[in-house]
Amino acid sequence: MSACLAEAGQSVLAIDFDPQGNATSGLGMEKTELDNTVYELLIGECDMEDCLVRQLQPNLDLLPSNVNLSGAEIELLDIERKEYILKNCLEKYRDNYDFVIIDCPPSLSLLTLNAMTAADTVLVPIQCEYYALEGLSQVLKTVNLVKRKLNPALEMEGVVFTMYDARTNLSLQVVENVKSNLNQNIYKTIIPRNVRLAEAPSHGMPITVYDSRSTGAESYRLLAAEVISRGE
Repeated sequence: MSACLAEAGQSVLAIDFDPQGNATSGLGMEKTELDNTVYELLIGECDMEDCLVRQLQPNLDLLPSNVNLSGAEIELLDIERKEYILKNCLEKYRDNYDFVIIDCPPSLSLLTLNAMTAADTVLVPIQCEYYALEGLSQVLKTVNLVKRKLNPALEMEGVVFTMYDARTNLSLQVVENVKSNLNQNIYKTIIPRNVRLAEAPSHGMPITVYDSRSTGAESYRLLAAEVISRGE
C-alpha cells in the first residue's frame, strides 16, 4: 500500500515495526546487513537521520527493521513513558509526509502500543479465514483501550479484507460476518488471493514494480485511492 500511495504522488514514510522485517525485505533492503534500524532508534543508539532510508522509490522513504527489534520489549521495560517512544521520535518528521504507514507485528505487544500511540488511525487487514474474526475483536478492544489510556485522538480507520478467494464459501462468509457483526468502516476494495502478490516479496519488490499490471497491483492501487480519498 505504501508503494501504491507513493506511485500516486503522495509523500510516504513506511515504518517497519515488525521484528520479522518483512516490509524491509519486501522493499528490497537486505535486513541482515543494516547497521541502524528502528531498534537502534528506539533504544537511543541513533537518531532518525541515521536509520532513515530515503527514496527507495520516488516519494517513498523507509524506517527499516530486523530481528534485533524483538529485544526492544525487554530493553524498554524500565523506561518512563515507554509507550510514547516512537511518537516522540516521529514528532519532527511527521509533517514532512502525506502518509506515515506503520507496519505492526501480528501480536499485541509494547511495539504495537507504541505504534497505536504514535498513530492517528488504525487500519486492520483481515485474512478471509475463520480465526481472523477472533483476532479482529481483540484488536478492537486494544484500540479502545489505547484511545482511553494513551492516545485520545486514535480512531479506527477501518477494515480491509485480504486473501479473498471468490471460489470459496468461507471467504464470502467471513466478509458477511464482519459486515453484520461489527459496526466498523469496511473498505470497498477487497484484496484477492493472487500468485503475483505472493511472489513479489521473495524478489524484494513491491507488487507495483514486480508485476505492475497484475490483479494484485490493481487492487492495491484501488485501495490506495480509497485511503487518499478518506484522508482528504
